[in-house]
Amino acid sequence: MNRINKKLQEDQKLLSIYFTAGYPDINDTEKIIIDLEKNGVDFIEIGLPFSDPLADGPTIQESSTRALKNGMSTEKLFQQLEGIRDKVEIPLIIMGYFNPILQYGVEAFCRKCQETGIDGLIIPDLPVDVYHEHYKQLFEEYGLRNIFLITPQTSNDRIRFIDSVSDGFIYMVSSASVTGSTSGFGEDTKAYFKRINELKLKNPQIVGFGIKDKETFDQATQYAKGAIIGSAFIKHLNENGTANIKDFVQNVKALT
Repeated sequence: MNRINKKLQEDQKLLSIYFTAGYPDINDTEKIIIDLEKNGVDFIEIGLPFSDPLADGPTIQESSTRALKNGMSTEKLFQQLEGIRDKVEIPLIIMGYFNPILQYGVEAFCRKCQETGIDGLIIPDLPVDVYHEHYKQLFEEYGLRNIFLITPQTSNDRIRFIDSVSDGFIYMVSSASVTGSTSGFGEDTKAYFKRINELKLKNPQIVGFGIKDKETFDQATQYAKGAIIGSAFIKHLNENGTANIKDFVQNVKALT
């Protein structure tokens, strides 16, 4: 069984942490992954830096710019991930944009993901229709779960189609804004969470955008299986380097 599906079966609320590969320093990738697992994170989203991100707010954009200046590339990331499965067991997901994957070669990229132990991909600019028609079979051949995003503006019909072609979780974006730009959840967002919950989708949902601490984690997971923190963790890395990762995680989700 794919590690993502196995993790989703656990009877607990799940915390996923996003960080940008090659940030703050080029060789921090492995250390961050190991420390996040050691301190109780359930999923890790490894950001593949890209020069022209669509959904990322300024914090993650700046981390991508710095990682690229540090020398991070697709090939470098795969080199850094060699042997990572000897050290960590939790699901690892690469989050990135389709252009670098296309440049690398989609099948070659999928093959390297399989070889290094990557469990899934989040590609915000790969439309579900294009994936379903051209890439679904290929991704499945290499054991990869492709995770799609939905927003408050996504229609119920579209959400049901995404659910039908997914086998993992659905990334439920909490708002139509970019990452890192929201603080807490208003009544409209809570109503959206409840609406999606009432659709009774086959894939569980994990909420992203706007989660930064225990309060927002608890709000987001009231109707969802888990939540994703990105910008707040990048800010932590910017201020502390790779120190005190334990404190950051335990401020969100106490170890049980």
